Amino acid sequence: MQDFNSRLKNAVVGRPDAALVFLGNFEVEEQWARGEHTLPRVSAAGGSAVVNHMDEFAVLMAGPEDHVVLKAAPDVDYLDYLADLGVRLPELHVVARQEPRRTVTEDALADPALLARLAELTGCGLTAHGVSEVEEQLAERTGLPLAAPDAATCKSVNSKVYSRRAADELGLRQPAGWACETLDELRDAFRGAQALLARGHRVVVKEAFGVSGKGIAVLESERRMDRLHGLVAKQVLRSGQERIAFVVEDWVAKKCDLNYQFTVGRDGSVAFDFVKELFTDGGVHKGHRMPARLSVAQVDELTDTAQRLGKKLAADGYFGVVGVDAMVDPDDRLYPVVEINARNNMSTYQVRLQERFVGAGQVALARHYPLRLTEPLGFTVARDLLGPTVLARAGGSGLLVNNFATVNAGARFGEAFDGRLYGIVIADSDDEVLALDAEITERIGRER
Repeated sequence: MQDFNSRLKNAVVGRPDAALVFLGNFEVEEQWARGEHTLPRVSAAGGSAVVNHMDEFAVLMAGPEDHVVLKAAPDVDYLDYLADLGVRLPELHVVARQEPRRTVTEDALADPALLARLAELTGCGLTAHGVSEVEEQLAERTGLPLAAPDAATCKSVNSKVYSRRAADELGLRQPAGWACETLDELRDAFRGAQALLARGHRVVVKEAFGVSGKGIAVLESERRMDRLHGLVAKQVLRSGQERIAFVVEDWVAKKCDLNYQFTVGRDGSVAFDFVKELFTDGGVHKGHRMPARLSVAQVDELTDTAQRLGKKLAADGYFGVVGVDAMVDPDDRLYPVVEINARNNMSTYQVRLQERFVGAGQVALARHYPLRLTEPLGFTVARDLLGPTVLARAGGSGLLVNNFATVNAGARFGEAFDGRLYGIVIADSDDEVLALDAEITERIGRER
């Protein structure tokens, strides 16, 4: 079987040996959501510096013949660590000047010299975490063809309204709910949801392009529904844009959350890539567990759903990576479509490492460790802190660091800041993974 890098290239370019230029433009939904009506929210702009430095994940998704555009040069000792593990790295292209709140694509567009270098990469295709008008501009400025559909198609199929209606069309189990594109539809949805509230349920309202817990409201009373409808109506009146995009759904109890991925080829073919289980501790999501603890029948149902969704997406003009959130309820019933993410997902960036470093029968937990720092932390110091918990070889146990840029992304001279260390904890059993995770948390959390 081809490795994921080759399968991806075969799907989006038609050649498994093609060279690609990778962009890790995380939270592309922010671009798709521009001009859309939103729910009231508290701004989370302070975290954008860390999120935008998640672009470094793309380094470990690309192959040695590929190229990756980055906001900042990776820590040299971190690159040496990857090389010692036998990871062959792509060619890296670093922007001349990065702005913390800009995506890597926006930084690249502001760098004429980098644009010229990218224009020389003839024969390469441009692939991104997700494609918006900004990535289209980069393709136009460099002459690199997009190895993806156009931005309008990508935005369309990433809407939660699209997810809801696609699942309805295919007859897939999903929570009771409504897709709303007008104020009247939103009012009717709230009226329908009153029956759910009367049975003691909660109702969730989601923005079409909300991401990372933003753009979501949980309602427990008709009064809050009326208030929210009034707030959206005021937005519509002020903007003059009548179309809205929200989903209203029953908040279903769940036993576990899942994320599965498939890849849609330009020819309409669909390949199931994996399913992972969201790992929780005390009800708090900590990362992705590999492999997911599902029955054969449940995996078969997800595989069949992937084929059906993939054909639907292909018919609507999409090709490339598709991640789908799913869940299992307390009665072990599978809800195969909670949300379609027709773009890269966090899980996507783990696949090549999983293929190489997680042995047969091993268990892995992909997660991040929060840090509170007073000065930048070098990789060598971090590795010393982690000690023997760091993975030393394929088939072994330990932490495989898969993004170090996010550790220092929020650094400001003379100020304390928050960082994140991303990695995959690999061991031979769940108990060993939990023990390693606890030791890593204790070591990395020590005062510095």
